[in-house]
Amino acid sequence: MLTVCKRYLGNDHDAEEVMLSGFLQFFQKIHQFEYRGAGSISAYLRQIMVNQSLMHLRRREAIIIEEVEDTVVGTQEDPIAQLSATEIMQLITNLPSGYRLVFNLYVIEGMSHKQIASLLHIRDGTSKSQLSKARAMLRQMIIKMEDHGIKS
Repeated sequence: MLTVCKRYLGNDHDAEEVMLSGFLQFFQKIHQFEYRGAGSISAYLRQIMVNQSLMHLRRREAIIIEEVEDTVVGTQEDPIAQLSATEIMQLITNLPSGYRLVFNLYVIEGMSHKQIASLLHIRDGTSKSQLSKARAMLRQMIIKMEDHGIKS
């Protein structure tokens, strides 16, 4: 659950704080939990952690969907496919907060652009744009890593 929180918040301190408040909420409302088989507890906890992370971002920094200068990315093989999950998670935490939020909600949580737009109070097109730019920025980060010999 710490990894889920860190993916949204980008730093260990806030992620730990949010994770603890998420577990507190889980135990306070455990009577509302309905067991539906293997994995249901994990899914329920994960949803709590995502919601707690988003609430934390709203309180702390107001969710900002920012426009970052476009980068040119080649059309070669997808560089993201060459990395481990740990390396990808590290890169995701380095994305600007708006990009990171939309990327996590769409790619990791499986939400639609319409759901993301409703949750973050933005337009569907903004969600699509942020996702596209997040992916492009991730590719650019990977290319820079390769250029500096960090990943071969």
